[in-house]
Amino acid sequence: MPLLTRIRGPRDLDRLSLEELDQLAEEIRTFLVDAVSKTGGHLGPNLGVVELTIALHRVFHSPKDKVLWDTGHQSYVHKLLTGRQDFSRLKMKGGLSGYPSQAESEHDIIENSHASTVLGWADGIAKANQLLGRDSHVAAVIGDGALTGGMAWEALNNIADAKDRPLVIVVNDNERSYSPTIGGLANHLATLRTTDGYERFLARTKDLLERTPVVGQALYDTLHGAKKGLKDFIAPQGMFEDLGLKYVGPIDGHDIEALESALSRAKRFNGPVIVHCLTEKGRGYQPALQDEADRFHAVGKIHPDTGLPIFTSGADWTSVFGEEMVKLGEERDDIVAITAAMLHPVGLDKFAKRFPERVFDVGIAEQHGAVSAAGLATGGLHPVFAVYATFLNRAFDQVLMDVALHKCGVTFVLDRAGVTGTDGPSHNGMWDMSILQVVPGLRLAAPRDADQVRKQLREAVAVDDAPTVVRFSKGAVGPAVPAVGRVGGMDVLREPGTDTPDVLLVSVGALAPMCLEIADLLRKQGISTTVVDPRWVKPVDEAMAPLAERHRVVVTVEDNSRVGGVGSAIAQALRDAGVDVPLRDFGIPPRFLDHASRAEVLAEIGLTAPDIARQVTGLVAKLDGRYERTAADVGQVEAARD
Repeated sequence: MPLLTRIRGPRDLDRLSLEELDQLAEEIRTFLVDAVSKTGGHLGPNLGVVELTIALHRVFHSPKDKVLWDTGHQSYVHKLLTGRQDFSRLKMKGGLSGYPSQAESEHDIIENSHASTVLGWADGIAKANQLLGRDSHVAAVIGDGALTGGMAWEALNNIADAKDRPLVIVVNDNERSYSPTIGGLANHLATLRTTDGYERFLARTKDLLERTPVVGQALYDTLHGAKKGLKDFIAPQGMFEDLGLKYVGPIDGHDIEALESALSRAKRFNGPVIVHCLTEKGRGYQPALQDEADRFHAVGKIHPDTGLPIFTSGADWTSVFGEEMVKLGEERDDIVAITAAMLHPVGLDKFAKRFPERVFDVGIAEQHGAVSAAGLATGGLHPVFAVYATFLNRAFDQVLMDVALHKCGVTFVLDRAGVTGTDGPSHNGMWDMSILQVVPGLRLAAPRDADQVRKQLREAVAVDDAPTVVRFSKGAVGPAVPAVGRVGGMDVLREPGTDTPDVLLVSVGALAPMCLEIADLLRKQGISTTVVDPRWVKPVDEAMAPLAERHRVVVTVEDNSRVGGVGSAIAQALRDAGVDVPLRDFGIPPRFLDHASRAEVLAEIGLTAPDIARQVTGLVAKLDGRYERTAADVGQVEAARD
């Protein structure tokens, strides 16, 4: 009977021998490759934390002790060890989330979050434990990549301030080029550094030497300096201990016995401790190890034996942007690119290969990336900062106060805009067109197809006195949606076929095919519709108000929150122009959306052609009824006068 099937909770691990734990680790890796190859998901990171997760749950008693995961994409093993072994619908509607989920288990504390936040969580929970007199512990797992984020260091600064507040920080370091010093001496010194007796010995020695006349203080300083130098020679811990944090490691992250020993010592120490674990991303799966780009960080459905994708789709939005960036780079020497640790996912890998000196990876530090972009622009370059739409939220203040206030020519390219679906609430790019509406001078483009990505990217980088934004969807880009006319700067996608049209349908970005389908459904109900694509949704085109005035109803459809989105901006523009036309805005409701496919999420929130056509038909019918009643009322008044 496989050992994995006997694990229903973390305490089931306590009964296993060291040999059985090693066997369990191999079973988990086999399970992950088989399961994730069928559904897609974060494979490489989870293959790298198998032994680490086993050791964490052997040492810490979840859920009393809180085991926290930064971003959580490496929590699959944690799910398996806490009783969730049905991965058949991983990241699908009704199945397991690809991240920790409070709805799934009491062992999950943080929902799927953005990177570099876990240490802030850990600091708060540890403070609560101390104030409320709890004897539970906190263990926070953070990747070496997430430590590039400024939030992590803000948290470390606060954590180090309380020397008597227990908190274990596990640094999951899977950097392949790193060469640590591992051995008995390093392990022995780690034991000394986290032993209360050693700390008491140091304190007594310091007190004794400081009371020794003439040579005491000098001798203590010399000994302490020698100790520090020796430690820095053996292990790269200086920057942590300079903050006042005890450091254990580096530890072999695939040696369960060594991990348990280190974590147990850290747990016993009455204060903050960093346990530095060296792991191998993609461990045990040769196709992942051979993937130089990211060790199978995230995969779609693949053949488990070869790691090759089962099917390939057509060109995606990201690759269209990436190819156009290379062309722009060849045409303009001032074009530079910025990424926040996402070079390949945002499509800048080809640009980096062609122009390596013109790409800047700032790490998981979107705030710094935005300010640095302002500096690059001020220095005479035009930076293109490519980032997931959901991650731009983190840099809003910098976009507002550094880029826009200083009228810097910076282009932000937002990938994965709108509903992304399977990665759940924190990864839907559904807020960008709302939060950016308040930024003075900013111009925002929403391309509807690949041709428009190319054109609008070029239009964006031509602006040198204000921030510009180009946002596009996730996945395969569909066929071109041709325009049949132009009004102002807006493309007309469908003419109404009458001089007195009923509906002005404003299509935003990738939803153009859906809007054309809506127009077809309305036509079958005898409702004439003009479909326009504003292309640039901020600012609202000056031609919008007079065009709206020629219609009975205005309908906006956007892949963004309805609150403060494009629909709201157009409604305000119509009011300001004195155009009193009913407007109905369709978009994403102001709530966090459960993980499911994009199509399923859109159907759930009513953002489909049949749903929208049905409501617009009802709205037009009400207007017709109102007009009939008004005419009847007028006739009755005139009859009474006679």
